Amino acid sequence: MSEQKLIEQFNLRSRLRFNIDEGSIWLDENRMLMLHASAFGALRKELIQSLGVQRAKGVLLRMGFESGQRDADLARKLIGSGEPYDVFRIGPELHAFEGLVKATITEAEIDWEKGFFFGTVDWQGSWEAESHIQNFGIDDYAACWSLAGYASGYVTRYFNRFVVFREEQCLCCGDDKCSIVGKPAEEWDDEDYIKLFKPDNIDREIRELREEVSSLRESLGQRTGRGDLVGESQAFRNAFNLLERAADSPINVLLLGETGVGKEVFAHWLHKHSSRADEPFVAVNCSAIPHDLIESELFGVRKGAFTGAEESRRGRFERADGGTLFLDEIGDLSPSAQVKLLRVLQSGEVERLGDDKTIKVNVRLVAATNVNLQEAIASGKFRADLYYRLSTYPVIIPPLRDRKSDIPLLAEAMIAKHAPAYSKTIKGLSDKAAHGLMEYDWPGNVRELENLIERGVLLAPEGGFIELEHVFLSGLGKHDEVAVGKEGIVSSQASEREARLAEMLLEGKFDLGRHELVLMDMAVQKAGGNLTHAAKLLGVSRRQLAYRLKSSTENSSES
Repeated sequence: MSEQKLIEQFNLRSRLRFNIDEGSIWLDENRMLMLHASAFGALRKELIQSLGVQRAKGVLLRMGFESGQRDADLARKLIGSGEPYDVFRIGPELHAFEGLVKATITEAEIDWEKGFFFGTVDWQGSWEAESHIQNFGIDDYAACWSLAGYASGYVTRYFNRFVVFREEQCLCCGDDKCSIVGKPAEEWDDEDYIKLFKPDNIDREIRELREEVSSLRESLGQRTGRGDLVGESQAFRNAFNLLERAADSPINVLLLGETGVGKEVFAHWLHKHSSRADEPFVAVNCSAIPHDLIESELFGVRKGAFTGAEESRRGRFERADGGTLFLDEIGDLSPSAQVKLLRVLQSGEVERLGDDKTIKVNVRLVAATNVNLQEAIASGKFRADLYYRLSTYPVIIPPLRDRKSDIPLLAEAMIAKHAPAYSKTIKGLSDKAAHGLMEYDWPGNVRELENLIERGVLLAPEGGFIELEHVFLSGLGKHDEVAVGKEGIVSSQASEREARLAEMLLEGKFDLGRHELVLMDMAVQKAGGNLTHAAKLLGVSRRQLAYRLKSSTENSSES
């Protein structure tokens, strides 16, 4: 019996009623909705992006399953009005009647008495495949989930037995059609797929995850107490563990690392977690003070010691008495200042410039440098005896390029720090910005990252994300390993090669389709005809390559 005769025999059109006055549409006793396919496609897209592929698949399967059961109720009312197989075929016809897909049963093994069913169905005009390809392109998985759910729900209700359909071919993954296979659930050797037909308690799982995260954060906070020190990488933890062991002890600490790694932040943490936390923390950048003034800054000066010394003044050692003195860039100290510093460390006494009296001080010294002090000793720029006194407890702080897994944590903390200062709410980093930060080599280390994040906070829209162009404004410097383009970040050398190749291709008349086909053919030849290997060379899936080759061949034959 033809589809037209089937619809006429069971008078399906008369069962569809539009009640404009009440704003309702009815199919028999079931209220229906007429929605834009694009609107439902947008909802479907959001489900995938919010829940992930597997959870979204389960939601849509179960939604289709419910719809199929409702249509099966209508079909079951008509049993006895015609041949059993014709009545059963109402389901596929209703699917087309509702504008979802054109279904053609290609194989059916049915035992009406035992309630057994095995069948295959081909689909044409699947709205779901069309929507998925528009939103995501060709993928590696079949994606007509609500339609497969409908077929499963319809047959399950019709036969009073749990029958499950699964898509075996799909336009979404490069096949030339969509087709499904249905059989009793227990005959499927795919427990993960069958489980998707059972509802998830997502709300409960989210609550449990929140409690677990909260507990974990509390545990981490109690265990580490890291404060302003942010990081979880192994390189960071190695440095932090050393720092933590030295915190509540009188030992002098030497912090080693490149410029911008955060040596002063480490020194502050050391002071705050020592028994001297309530006493002064005094920081001195030795490279920022002229050599002829550094001694008076460190050790103080007596009135009249030199021209301009109109009154006696305490030095940094005296100001830090009882607390911590942080000497940054200690490798830049002048030779005479090195001698006096060594004397203070040995005796615990300072002598102001121009004075012959000594002053007892109780200071814990934390020194830092980005200079290789052993090389400085060999060249005569740094005293060996002072080095040995300072390097009793060295802590090497890793550069940011060696702890890139900490970048997301650092960026989050920096956004939280700077957003209030600019009266902004920032959602975080965009995917491209996060990728760009991870690819960058960070010659300026954590200090450079903070500068870029602060700029990103300033430029990002209120309530929005920090985008790639907000952190990298106009390309990167000559020392950088990445270059910024409109489409994101690529290696500088690769970028140059690709740019030259693109310029060559664009000379004269350019045919993108032809060049794509040539490239695919070359990859297939290089892989010896193996599409899987060819797809790997091109960075696509095997199904995507097969689909593109087929499409290109058809387009060429038509032209």
